[in-house]
Amino acid sequence: MGAFSAIKKEIAVWRRGALPGLVVLVGVIIARLTGSLQFLELVTFDKFLRLRPPEPLDERIVIVGITEADIQRTRTYPISDRDIAALLQRLQTYQPAAIGLDIVRDIPVEPGHATLASLFRTTQNVIGVEVAFPDRSGYTVAPPPALPSEQVGFADSVLDADGYQRRSLLGAHNPQQEYRFSFTLQVAERYLAKQGIELENGIRDVEAMRFGSTELTRVQPNSGGYVRADSGGNQILLNVRSGATPFRVLSLTQIQTGQVDPAWLRGRIVLIGVMSFSAKDLASSGAIAGINPGQVYGVEMQAHAISQILSAMLDQRPLLRVWHEGWEYGWIVAWGLLGISLGRFLQSPWKILLGLGVAVASLMGIGYGLILLGWWVPIVPALLGLVLNGIGLTAALFYRHEQELRLRLEERQFVIEQTFNAIHSGPLQTLVSTLRKAQTEKNLSPVLPDLQRLSQELRTIYASVQREAIADEAHLQMHSAIDLALQAPLHDLLYTVYCNTLERDLPHLQALKVKIVQFDPLNTRHLRLEHKRGLCRFLEEALCNVGKYAVGATKLTVICTQEDQQQVIRVSDNGMGEPLEPTLPSTRGLGTQLAKNLAKQLGGTFRRYPNQPKGTVCELTWSATRSWFWQR
Repeated sequence: MGAFSAIKKEIAVWRRGALPGLVVLVGVIIARLTGSLQFLELVTFDKFLRLRPPEPLDERIVIVGITEADIQRTRTYPISDRDIAALLQRLQTYQPAAIGLDIVRDIPVEPGHATLASLFRTTQNVIGVEVAFPDRSGYTVAPPPALPSEQVGFADSVLDADGYQRRSLLGAHNPQQEYRFSFTLQVAERYLAKQGIELENGIRDVEAMRFGSTELTRVQPNSGGYVRADSGGNQILLNVRSGATPFRVLSLTQIQTGQVDPAWLRGRIVLIGVMSFSAKDLASSGAIAGINPGQVYGVEMQAHAISQILSAMLDQRPLLRVWHEGWEYGWIVAWGLLGISLGRFLQSPWKILLGLGVAVASLMGIGYGLILLGWWVPIVPALLGLVLNGIGLTAALFYRHEQELRLRLEERQFVIEQTFNAIHSGPLQTLVSTLRKAQTEKNLSPVLPDLQRLSQELRTIYASVQREAIADEAHLQMHSAIDLALQAPLHDLLYTVYCNTLERDLPHLQALKVKIVQFDPLNTRHLRLEHKRGLCRFLEEALCNVGKYAVGATKLTVICTQEDQQQVIRVSDNGMGEPLEPTLPSTRGLGTQLAKNLAKQLGGTFRRYPNQPKGTVCELTWSATRSWFWQR
């Protein structure tokens, strides 16, 4: 029956605590479904790709860039047919596997057009480009007329709303409903064909493309961080190559003057493109670090797209893939529930913040590690669910802690006021009347000193109650700072209390000649802040009792340590003291009751007993191994 009740209680706690967290999770999921988080997810995706370790140079691809210096030297913009023909003839002497000409050539650029057209008709390893899909103005760019259609691929790309290219379009129907292949795919297919690997339809997805056993997974409308993206045609996620120099880049001048190692080009893919900002052949990517943030030359982006296909087939470099949507939302919910669980199991606001920091670092680390393995998982919605629930619960716990403290102080204030009124209107008034009679009656003169001492003691209590009442409001305002201080190790706190108390102006502390102290680290794994505060008050009370009542004391011993399986705080003196069971009321009775209550909370014991040969010992012990975490 007890276990069943505990389970019911736990379910009730989770029901109350989890409801706000579940509302947060639903809000995060709705935000993702509506596309509100897409931009942040894409930016995070780029950042993770950019932070990957540098990869080695892909020597299978060489870029021949026509630079601004080459344009100035040839005095044509960007380059004439004669110069292209001469470049192709020169490159053919190095026996490359394929030459990709990423320069549109739908109209003659004299001089040299006839020579270039002849080369196109007779050279089988040259791949040219076209713009197959209309731009904003509705224009397309035809391929070189002399180049056979099987040696042409489109250079069109798919851009996201921010203008960045994160997908590679491999094939699609043009406006005439003719299925066309991309320049990227045509060049990769020509190279892999020489390795005996042919392009085929996919097995898991028959509409996908496949080289050997490597299937190029198509992008779907909601793949990864995308929401209702245009997935027309055959698109794959673009896994750009990391590192400052992913490919070898040569200039037109280096080829023309023979300043190359033939081994760089033999059996390789050679891509020819314009690498001058004046030509505006640029692509944008947040995943490629460069001199101009977000911008690379178009021929470089083509190289990345080709390289990922070759590397996946020949080097087992992972293509980018995504989870099924159900797994993605399960992942998001799991991190959100972790945020809720932090508040249930840690309970301390500071521990929740620490746990939240560890959880956030773990989430980012796992997401980054999965990117390295080729998996793109939702980071932003998972992070929002985790952080909003964690911070929300932390704020709620701070608020609850403040409310509980305020309630305790209000109750304490009520008790103080009741005590204040009781002392003022009861014994203090009676005592004043008795003193007046004693001063007029001769037969009461022997007890007059005792009555005067009792009056002073009551007035001391009265003043103490007044101070407590005034201090409570200030304590309420300072409790956050005090709680933060209580995060320090317990033995350090106790030693601070010891030092501060001995500086107080108490009559019998000044006469102490020998002070023996021992403050060892104590096990505080399951101590709550109120327990640590209570232990500090216990030590202060015990030391104050020495200062008030240990008449003639010359030696004080304070021990805070672990003995066997018990932790102990022990204060002993060698003074005369007062009776262990005083017949007159004193503040000591209240201190004893507080010490007993604290011992009960800790599952320990409180004792006050005679010291040998004289004096008093005040001792609090509790288990070093017992868990009191769930006690209230």
